Amino acid sequence: MQINPGNLAAMFDGFNTRFNQAFEGAQSAYERVSTVMPSTGRNENYGWLAQIPGFREWIGPRVLNSLTGGSYTIKNVPFESTISVSRDDIEDDQYGIFGPLFSEMGRRSKQHPDELIFSLIKNGFVEKGYDGQFFFDTQHPVGNGVSIPTAPVANTDGGDGPSWFLLDTSRAIRPFIFQLRRPYNLVAKSDDRDENVFMLREFVYGVDARCNAGFGLWQLAWGSQQALDASSYETARKAMMSFTDDHGKLLGVVPDTLVCGPSNEKAALSLLNAATLANGASNVYANTAKLIVTPYLD
Repeated sequence: MQINPGNLAAMFDGFNTRFNQAFEGAQSAYERVSTVMPSTGRNENYGWLAQIPGFREWIGPRVLNSLTGGSYTIKNVPFESTISVSRDDIEDDQYGIFGPLFSEMGRRSKQHPDELIFSLIKNGFVEKGYDGQFFFDTQHPVGNGVSIPTAPVANTDGGDGPSWFLLDTSRAIRPFIFQLRRPYNLVAKSDDRDENVFMLREFVYGVDARCNAGFGLWQLAWGSQQALDASSYETARKAMMSFTDDHGKLLGVVPDTLVCGPSNEKAALSLLNAATLANGASNVYANTAKLIVTPYLD
């Protein structure tokens, strides 16, 4: 192929089409468990998560609930993935062999948020959320300190096995946040005057984005490293459905999604799909949650 701006632009259009088609067609799960929040700056503050109000009987004037208290910040992080294509390969009409590579870049771009979100979930036992406690902790402070004494509440039952998680994903605000400042985009450095072309005879193509993952409402998530069986699953469901706000009102949490890694897949499928348990008893928890299995948890 003759190297000129028109031909290079047409080639990039082909690469970009392969990238976009793969991006749109790839499967990802992060949107099922996280709220996608647009970002307009270097970072965003989510301290308001602690101030979401419930309802009260309207007697006298309204009670104002401030959304300015607290501080929990998610900082945007730049990410990139870059490849080079030899000028000689383009001149010799070999560039077509790179099409699948751009398709793979599109697929990985679509699934990169999965890596961020599920790695975050896995680390929730040792990383802190908006209340200053580890996201999965036994010491979340709940209560207003006046009419309802502040007391510790757990959203984990410990253990030392492979992690699994029970979530309520039915709400506008979900247990986790995927913050997007700049979406994934394919760009090129293919001008003859670019140093990579002039010095190395290489055309460079890269994907970049600015984003990050963070914790949302701990009340909508339960993390466990106990054996994934009917007993531990029952413990998680009962605890989550008993969660209240700082005024003692039930939050109405009903878990609907079970998340695990490959090591727990068999146990999860049996728990959610089998009609009977291993001991022959009826499986009352069949079909009580949708299952997400992700390699990022193991």
